[in-house]
Amino acid sequence: MNVIPAEVVTPAVLIDVDVLDRNIERMAASMLGRGLKLRPHVKTHKTLEIARKQLAAGAVGITVATIGEAEVFAADGVKDIFIAYPLWVEAPHADRLRALAAACRLAVGVDSAESATTMGRQLGADAGSIEVLIEVDSGHHRSGVLPSEVVEVAKAAAATGLTVSGVFTFPGHSYRPGMPTGAAGNENDALGLAAAALTGAGFEVTTISGGSTPTALISGESAATELRPGVYVFGDAQQLELERCSWDEIALTVAATVVSRHEAAGGNVRRVVLDSGSKILGSDRPDWATGFARLPEYPEAKVTALSEHHATVVWPDSSELPPLGTRLRVIPNHVCLTMNLVDQVTVVRGGTVVEQWAVAARGRNN
Repeated sequence: MNVIPAEVVTPAVLIDVDVLDRNIERMAASMLGRGLKLRPHVKTHKTLEIARKQLAAGAVGITVATIGEAEVFAADGVKDIFIAYPLWVEAPHADRLRALAAACRLAVGVDSAESATTMGRQLGADAGSIEVLIEVDSGHHRSGVLPSEVVEVAKAAAATGLTVSGVFTFPGHSYRPGMPTGAAGNENDALGLAAAALTGAGFEVTTISGGSTPTALISGESAATELRPGVYVFGDAQQLELERCSWDEIALTVAATVVSRHEAAGGNVRRVVLDSGSKILGSDRPDWATGFARLPEYPEAKVTALSEHHATVVWPDSSELPPLGTRLRVIPNHVCLTMNLVDQVTVVRGGTVVEQWAVAARGRNN
């Protein structure tokens, strides 16, 4: 998609549906070929239409980050949902979890004996209707217990009536250059040890859940039974720099307009300013990233700064500075943030607008 349709008012999120469909099919085929279940993380897109496409392509269910996200997709008829987050459940959460469990197969995350006990007590007689997966730290060092600690958490969960069905992890340290393969190995080792520990303690392990977009397509034996990538549907500038996707696999871009331009003179750097600031691109910039975003038609251009409504792009000497009013496509660094910043997206095919999709789960953060 190289053309921004004339009717699009910038800044706006564009989704090339042909690229999106290819990305969905490629991941589904890879999982099928490896004998793994696919449970995509829909916090990336938060969009009912895309979840329907993923399920139609063979996903066994979806992953979400919050109860609110789960409620949105369950209301659309999704029947198998995993909240991949170490929930702390109080009475209002328990009421919502009960309602979800009545509408779909529901699994939730937990990573401490205390939180498992609290969840079970809050759910009371309904505790057995919800499956629990214990989160394992496989090297990201965010949430999750060590593989040697899963049995303690599992016993606490079971003691309050919760159904312990397995373990999960997020190899988030894969989001650095040179790390995806090593992180995939760490993930495999941690999941294998944790699952074996549960089995040895008498628990029936039915789900071993892992995966991130940087690691999901790495071949080889896996201890997991399912993977939960999310960003793969769109790709983004981080995935480009990690070499986990190619330029022609980028399905989402932000349409932007050049609103200011400056040649190098009087100490100025050669630059343009686009109308796509942090309020649509998001402000994520890992310390290894070359900028805040990328321009597919001008790979050497550097997005060096973002304000709320300004994107400053240092322009390469090898290209003419674009005139005011030029419309350019921008690839966000972290596409999940972009989707949580807009109410709807414009769906295009071959440079023509075909649909508008609502970002249905936007803002459902609890």
